[in-house]
Amino acid sequence: MKEVKIIDLTLRDGHQSIAATRMRTKDMIPVLELIDEAGFYSIEMWGGATFDVMHRFLNENPWERIRIVRKYVKETHCQMLLRGQNLVGYRHYPDDIVEKFVQKACENGISFFRIFDALNDVRNLITSIKAAKKYGAEHVQGTICYVISPVHTIEKYVETAQELAALEVDSICIKDMAGMISPKVAYDLVKALKKEVGLPINLHTHYTSGMGSMAILKAVEAGADMVDGDMSPWAVGTAHPCIESIVYALEEYGYKTGVNMDVLMELRTRFLEIRKKYQGYIDLLSTIFDTMVLRYQIPGGMFSNLISQLKEQNALDKLEEVLAEVPRVQEDMGYPPLVTPTSQIVGVQAVINVLTGERYKIITKETRDLVKGMYGRTPAPIKEEIIKKILGDEKPIDCRPADLLELEFEKRKQELIEAGIENPSDEDVLIYALYPVTGLKFLKGEIEEEPFPPPAGEVKGEFTVEIDGKKFKVKVGEG
Repeated sequence: MKEVKIIDLTLRDGHQSIAATRMRTKDMIPVLELIDEAGFYSIEMWGGATFDVMHRFLNENPWERIRIVRKYVKETHCQMLLRGQNLVGYRHYPDDIVEKFVQKACENGISFFRIFDALNDVRNLITSIKAAKKYGAEHVQGTICYVISPVHTIEKYVETAQELAALEVDSICIKDMAGMISPKVAYDLVKALKKEVGLPINLHTHYTSGMGSMAILKAVEAGADMVDGDMSPWAVGTAHPCIESIVYALEEYGYKTGVNMDVLMELRTRFLEIRKKYQGYIDLLSTIFDTMVLRYQIPGGMFSNLISQLKEQNALDKLEEVLAEVPRVQEDMGYPPLVTPTSQIVGVQAVINVLTGERYKIITKETRDLVKGMYGRTPAPIKEEIIKKILGDEKPIDCRPADLLELEFEKRKQELIEAGIENPSDEDVLIYALYPVTGLKFLKGEIEEEPFPPPAGEVKGEFTVEIDGKKFKVKVGEG
């Protein structure tokens, strides 16, 4: 009987996808011991947007969450999503910052690292992968970002996976951020990776298109060793397939998951209660399928951003032109995967091209940096005429972007001391290095936890109303 390991994303990507990453650590604590009893191979509970949101909006120390979760979760891997040289920030950081960050994550209890790069440039993963292995991570997973384009063939993905295998990763993850992988492609890609690379394969997909469960089943049939999901109260929509359903279906087909369905049912009840508390963060659109992704092959979040940008410019009538321009810009830029930050870069440039009526008349700094190579090597070479148009006489770099960065850990530490933070810990320095403005405010105690927003349609607060010329103060929804 083949074993298929289950990875639970509820405590990170689940609430990040549906509730803007706002779940507080205190609301996780009551379910942690039960999660540890469920039989999951790993739980993703850190990384991604959690580091940013926790210190900026929740007034929580991100490092403390690892320690708290690890206090209760003793038998299951604690997993984080790491953006390679970007760590959990939005720019490339020098190697000393990357190594120190991974070291502290390991020391605090992260035992499983899922590491990816937005361009699938493996050079941007070398430092973090080596650091994770150096500091004792039990599972280091190399990741390939899935995207649909003429250059992203099965052979190309196999080539990237082989580069990752050469770094001695423990497994390969297919990361389908936009939920666009079809059941057929999932089967074909897993089959090829199993044959050519030989490492355990993990499929991560979102439910955006509605194909998530079908893709998982076909991936397992092709030999996938691990699959991801969320507990049902935090599943589907822009999140991920439902774990309870995955486990039931796989075991009916004879696969062994090692997950206890009775524990899952109890977890479901508890997560339903937690979800009620966060209802005000949950947008209806994040809970339903966005099948537009099937037509335009544009991730749902990016599609929403395009509409928002056009509305701001009173140019929603240009939407069809922008949707046609996006793939042209993506081609011009060397077919980068449409994932943060490249989805924003391509989308904004496409909108500007359409609204100005002339392609690349106005060029954003981010577009210049992408063409210059400051984000890494694009999947396909950028045409010379595009380079000339955007960079002029300037030449793109051909080295790893981080090779141009000076070491900065000690510099940031000294800046913190000068800012009034006495004897900063390594963790403090890393918070500041990744987020100099909001991180410093957090360390100075100037951040307050944001209030919970009321659910959609619910009205609360104090209002002044006028009746027959007289004004009255009215409280609504209080007590």
